[in-house]
Amino acid sequence: MIRRILIKALALFVVFNLLFVLVAPLNGLGRISLYNTVFPGRPRLPWGENPSAYNLSLNNLDAMFAAHEIDVGSKPADEFRVVLIGDSSTWGFLLRPEETLSGQLNVMGLKAKDGRRVRVFNVGYPDFSLTKDMLIMKQAMKYQPDLVVWLVTLRSFLGGTQMHPLVRANEPSGLSADSFFWSQRRALADLVRLQLYGVLWSATGIDQVYPDNYERWQNDLDADDSFQTLKPQTFKPDDLALDILAGGKQIAGNTPLMIVNEPMAIATGKNSDIRYNFFYPRWAYDRYRDLMPKQAAQLGLRYLDLWNAIPSAEFTNSAVHLTPAGSRLLAVLLREEVTKSSPAD
Repeated sequence: MIRRILIKALALFVVFNLLFVLVAPLNGLGRISLYNTVFPGRPRLPWGENPSAYNLSLNNLDAMFAAHEIDVGSKPADEFRVVLIGDSSTWGFLLRPEETLSGQLNVMGLKAKDGRRVRVFNVGYPDFSLTKDMLIMKQAMKYQPDLVVWLVTLRSFLGGTQMHPLVRANEPSGLSADSFFWSQRRALADLVRLQLYGVLWSATGIDQVYPDNYERWQNDLDADDSFQTLKPQTFKPDDLALDILAGGKQIAGNTPLMIVNEPMAIATGKNSDIRYNFFYPRWAYDRYRDLMPKQAAQLGLRYLDLWNAIPSAEFTNSAVHLTPAGSRLLAVLLREEVTKSSPAD
């Protein structure tokens, strides 16, 4: 069994290198993929740096989406397509694909008002950054979604979080075709590794490490009301990148866009009167929650605030990472919102 896998992996490696020789000058190299043909498409975007998870992070959006199940072919006429955009909580840290929000919604057998079957695709990606989310949203719009659900949290709006590695890597570089190979050797290696990982991933379904034990989210907190460089006395709306929501609306175009303030754990231990959790002092998060519905209304966007909708016991190693049961509860809260977004007959 192992010998056959190794032989197949070696053959794929050789084939992919030969393909590079033929098409290296072309910028669309990432669209060449063995996923959705030789291997099934992945249920979430590739991310991670642990080889035992048969996964990796790369910066080629074409390759990331070509490996995803959304790239399987033409959109079926009877499908009401929903894409979920967000951070690691949407991607599903410590959750198996079927336990993520998209997985939980898909097993519900939801129907749109016009009778189409609802199919939800998870294109969330770690970490906190609205600019990163917009970059992914722009790529996802090529797949004709009928609804975009954008899960956000306060940290996503901070100015210092916007230059996510994915954003930096996809800035215009001015590279010439002749310099492609020498400047993109790491990117090419990542493309090849992603294809090779497809052998073991498709055989096991493993795409991240699932530890037996991990440190739970922090319930006892420091007596500290600081939040990055912001201060209660000088905080103003312009300190948050609220205007990025307008960019998301522009990218979505005529496709309905729903903003969801994602759930988080709320501490009850030491200094919980000062901070909701490790991420947020109460003053900063309360101000954010006051601003968000106003900004959404101003832009004409649907907004759903689920900040405290999931019991704190249903979070894992972070105040935003859900357990499978917590993910199921979130799916229940969103299913009606998803179906009522669809057109009637």
